[in-house]
Amino acid sequence: MAEPLATLATVAAAAADAKQGQDTVVLTVGEVLAITDYFVITSAANTRLVRTIAEEVEERVAEADGTRPTSIEGLDDLRWVLMDYAGFVVHVFLEETRRYYDLERLWADVPRLDWADQAARSG
Repeated sequence: MAEPLATLATVAAAAADAKQGQDTVVLTVGEVLAITDYFVITSAANTRLVRTIAEEVEERVAEADGTRPTSIEGLDDLRWVLMDYAGFVVHVFLEETRRYYDLERLWADVPRLDWADQAARSG
């Protein structure tokens, strides 16, 4: 995987997975959405795990190449934390919030990045 943004999206997905992120997916939205190239989507069983996952993603992406999110929203109620890295956006949902917004259905026509396979090859 040569593209740096895809690599960082993979790092974010692997970080979420390492902290019990559930059903983690990476959607390639760049062809249909001008503001970012990838969505990393994951969910957690409780608000404490939402925070833990967000912290792990921030730490691991920073370790990978020094990148920090341009903004983080949702840390006040921890139902949906959005971490904007410009080239990719990480969504960490509480399970019921993810079901309600169902971003995967809204973006069902975009390709998914096989992040787990990529992470295994680079890890």
